[in-house]
Amino acid sequence: MSIFPISLKDKVVLITGASSGFGEDAARLFAREGCRVVLAARRLDRLQAMADKIQREGGEALAVPVDITNRADIENMVQTTLVVYEQIDILFNNAGIGRVAWFEDHTPERDIELLIQVNLIGLMQVTRSVLPHMLARRQGHIINMSSMAGQIAAPLITSYNASKFGVRGFTDALRREVAPLGIKVSGIYPGPAATEFGQHTGGSITAAYRSVRSRFNVRMSSEYVAERVVDVAKWPRRSLIIPWWFRLLSTFDTLFPVAVDWILYGFSKKNHKIKQDDLT
Repeated sequence: MSIFPISLKDKVVLITGASSGFGEDAARLFAREGCRVVLAARRLDRLQAMADKIQREGGEALAVPVDITNRADIENMVQTTLVVYEQIDILFNNAGIGRVAWFEDHTPERDIELLIQVNLIGLMQVTRSVLPHMLARRQGHIINMSSMAGQIAAPLITSYNASKFGVRGFTDALRREVAPLGIKVSGIYPGPAATEFGQHTGGSITAAYRSVRSRFNVRMSSEYVAERVVDVAKWPRRSLIIPWWFRLLSTFDTLFPVAVDWILYGFSKKNHKIKQDDLT
């Protein structure tokens, strides 16, 4: 990583999932750096309001509606960006949904198929649409929003884990493909943060999950995570785990998987809605 930051002035930044949370805050912060920001999500009314606000503050922003489960929408988003700005310097893949529940309660359509489609396949399709343009220019930076769920597998978020481990694998593999060709690829792995995630989990967050989350006593602000995303754009790196001490948890899981298994076995046995007595 260079000791000197990359200037972001006049960079074109395409952000998916830009209507709320990390995407919304990152759009505002990138605009303050002098970037030309393309806001992409399904909620056009919110995107347009954000674009108008950025422009009133002296920035430059374009709102483009997109459903990243629809390849035609993705192609339209990328082509619209190229027609207006002629380049895409940074792609921030941020769109995502979640599900918190025991796996047998996951619905096949929404909690498995749609979740994987949005979190993983949609991210890959957007990247595939942008990548040829970056390769032609021999420059660009792809920043993929994963999660600590892409580092540590846990009960209650099995489908979400699967999608985020997929994002991690895709990010690492793509970086090794395109780094020699001038393209930077980074993965972001945040712990719990105060966003709309809880509203998009397909149901209420269970008491068991809430109890575990409260023990970590970590609720980063969405703006803090977005600030770190901008930092990665300025000082590119392969990955960023935040907060920093979550790296210790990831390392412990890697070095002592059996110990982590037994801890989580105990959690599942204690909290699973199907009690042991019901299985005998």
